[in-house]
Amino acid sequence: MSTDIEQQKRALRAELRERRQLLSEAQRDEAAVGLAAQLDALVAAHGAHSVSCFLSTMTEPETRLFLRGAIDRGIRVLLPITRADGLLDWAVADDADDVAEGLFGLPEPTGEVLGPIAVNDVDLMIIPAAAVDRDGTRLGWGRGYFDKTIGSMERCPPVYAVIYDSEVLDSLPREIHDQPVDGIVTPSQTIRLSTARN
Repeated sequence: MSTDIEQQKRALRAELRERRQLLSEAQRDEAAVGLAAQLDALVAAHGAHSVSCFLSTMTEPETRLFLRGAIDRGIRVLLPITRADGLLDWAVADDADDVAEGLFGLPEPTGEVLGPIAVNDVDLMIIPAAAVDRDGTRLGWGRGYFDKTIGSMERCPPVYAVIYDSEVLDSLPREIHDQPVDGIVTPSQTIRLSTARN
C-alpha cells in the first residue's frame, strides 16, 4: 500500500517539476513580486518577529525578494541547512547574498550554524512544497526534512507552504508521516486551512 502511495507521489513530483521548468523568466519575476507581497502580509497578520523560511531554487517560487525586505524590517529569519541524519540545522539570514551548495545541491546559507532546536523560537514557518491540497496535505520533494522538523516540535507555530497557484490541488496522496500545513501562500493568494495538527 505504501509503495503505491510513494509511486503516486513520485509521478506527481515529476509532473510538477516539469511544469515549473516551463515557466518563463517573466512569469517567475511576476510570481516573485506577488509572493513577496503575500508573505509580507502574512508576517504582519501574525505579528511575527521571527520566522523560518528557505532559499528558493531556480524552479521554486522566488523567496529572496521577501527575505531581503524582511531582513531590512528587522525580522529575524532562520534558513535551513540540511544534515546527513535527516534533521535541519539553521542559520540566521543576513543581507549578504552568500550562498553555499547544500547536501542535495540546494542553496543554503553560509552563516553561523545553529542546531535543530533553533527553529523552536520562530513565530511562523514558511516552507517549500511541490503541491498542497485543500485539507492541508503537503507534497514535499521526498526527503522528509520538514515533516521530521514539524513532527518533532513541542510547540509548532503556524506552518505555511509556498507554491505556485496551479499547485493548490483538491487532494493528494498522504502517508502517516506527512505533516499537514496550516496554510498555503501563492503569488496571488494566502489560504488559511483547517488542519488536524495539534
